[in-house]
Amino acid sequence: MNVRVGDQTVEAQAGQKVGEVLAKALSGKAFKNTVVARCGEALLDLYAPLPDTCTELTPIPSDSPEGVEVIRHSAAHVLAEAVKSLFPSAQVTIGPAIENGFYYDFAFERPFTPEDLERIQAEMERLVAQGHPFSCRTVSKDEAEGVFKSMGEDYKLEVLADIPADTVSLYTQGAFTDLCRGPHVPSTSFLKAFKLTHVAGAYWRGDEKRPMLSRIYGAAFADPKELKTYLQRLEEAKKRDHRRLGVQLDLFSFSDEAGAGMAIWHPKGALVRTIIEDFERKEHLRRGYQIVQGPQILKRELWERSGHYDNYRENMYFTEIDEQAYGIKPMNCLSHMLIYKSRLRSYRDLPQRYFELGVVHRHEKSGVLHGLLRVRQFTQDDAHILCRPDQLQDEIIGIITFVKDVVGLFGFDFEAQLSTRPEKSIGSDEAWDLATNALIQAMNAAGLPYTVNEGDGAFYGPKIDIKLKDALDRRWQCATIQCDFTLPERFDLTYTGQDGEKHRPVMLHRVILGAVERFLGVLIEHTAGAFPTWLAPVQARILTVTDAHDAYAQFVLERLRDAGIRAEADLRNEKLGYKVREAQMEKIPYMLVIGDQELEARGVNVRLRSGENLGLMGVEDVASKILEDCQAPFKRGGMRYNFCQ
Repeated sequence: MNVRVGDQTVEAQAGQKVGEVLAKALSGKAFKNTVVARCGEALLDLYAPLPDTCTELTPIPSDSPEGVEVIRHSAAHVLAEAVKSLFPSAQVTIGPAIENGFYYDFAFERPFTPEDLERIQAEMERLVAQGHPFSCRTVSKDEAEGVFKSMGEDYKLEVLADIPADTVSLYTQGAFTDLCRGPHVPSTSFLKAFKLTHVAGAYWRGDEKRPMLSRIYGAAFADPKELKTYLQRLEEAKKRDHRRLGVQLDLFSFSDEAGAGMAIWHPKGALVRTIIEDFERKEHLRRGYQIVQGPQILKRELWERSGHYDNYRENMYFTEIDEQAYGIKPMNCLSHMLIYKSRLRSYRDLPQRYFELGVVHRHEKSGVLHGLLRVRQFTQDDAHILCRPDQLQDEIIGIITFVKDVVGLFGFDFEAQLSTRPEKSIGSDEAWDLATNALIQAMNAAGLPYTVNEGDGAFYGPKIDIKLKDALDRRWQCATIQCDFTLPERFDLTYTGQDGEKHRPVMLHRVILGAVERFLGVLIEHTAGAFPTWLAPVQARILTVTDAHDAYAQFVLERLRDAGIRAEADLRNEKLGYKVREAQMEKIPYMLVIGDQELEARGVNVRLRSGENLGLMGVEDVASKILEDCQAPFKRGGMRYNFCQ
């Protein structure tokens, strides 16, 4: 049989090793860099037999996205082998490739420690150096059951029982055998750049009623230089961790007494939130939205009608009042639909744009809670637009423009993703097709590039997800635009058309920042806590050299506050250097030093948090500079407001 490899055609035989076929067409370096091969939709190990139906092989190099994923998956197997070598009583569970690396979950008598990680890393390096080949064999489920029973691997037996096929594949490298679909690199020697990073707890199968396992995370790349860059980025991420900076900047805290996943906002953090929320209210009003507010709890019957009870109740909290069941709202759309239904609507009344900074609650599992990024109570900058079908494209484009303006104000780049119908959903195929096409047409009209994320839409409609790119090139989900033909039908929302007949509106669910808590967590890490001047809770701090300068400092403070600047004075009897360092640690944009020279000149010496010294300036000049610094981001984005004050 003839098999095409790249631009060459080579002779091969069915059952011949895939690697042998590739070797006939590839040069030494190209072949050496190949980890697996693609035949049709399937990825094949290099030692796999060539299928008799295969007419074309595509080599997958180690530095391609697919190749790196194979490397990471193989590294997870070597991690499991190393753990079993050092801790024979540990049971293995699952170990997939993930973004930037891999993990493996283990059932062990105690959590693994940082010292354990060092030993496991060294053992992995020893095993890799031995260059053990990965081999695969297909066996019956009964035979596989016998293999894992003999090993005492109870978790593998549970995984095996859930596989519907009669046969399964087992992969072996060195002394380790695992249940796996593959494929894998030819040998452990292909793993040239990996590093174990940390340990976390994880419930078996994500169920908090099941045993807690130890999850060991690692990073892996094709090139050691990429690994080094990634590890440096990890170190920078630790410095920017919003949980650490939240304490350092006195923004927020969490308390076991209050409950997991509930943020407590301190004065400075609450002020930052207030500034953002005030900005959002005014910007929404400017763009034609109406501010509304709904109750925190609604009768269960409403959640049943909307489909939330059937499709989302595991994420909801419920309570009972006067023998009536209520659901604590996880989102704001139901109240907004009730507002729409409160009176008759004409085609002339549309669109109706309802905006609410709505507090919602979602039952997140304790294992996924993570600072501000994953909480149980949060505030959404939530809006619902009810419009005529002929208005739909313009409304979606308007939201896209809104998102671009706001994320640009905060200094983010972003990517867009279209998420399509999930398996668990409501509504007709026709409604889903209409909604999906509306989103696609609007993105095309707005010139917004996007990728497709199959099956990740909301249960009532497809959506556009906006992924913010931060200073460390990480992606964060924030804004979303969801197109919904289904809930207006379930709630019998109508308007009177030009023809005098009843028609059904379309509903757009959308957030711009998303959860305010999550957005602030992302923003803290993006800026390393150095908020832009317009958002900084303290924009200027006056630092005195001695108490002889206190009276003048109070005068300067009053002038700055009269100008609308958030200023404070540090009049403590401390050395100036100490005061400056403390202000820099608190990321205060402007430090205004007052000593004898400044007192005599009736000015201040201006230092920036970057370390730059602007020298002696008059008080009015400093105030003008701070106000100009506040206004600059809004001018760049074409917005009208100055939120310095």
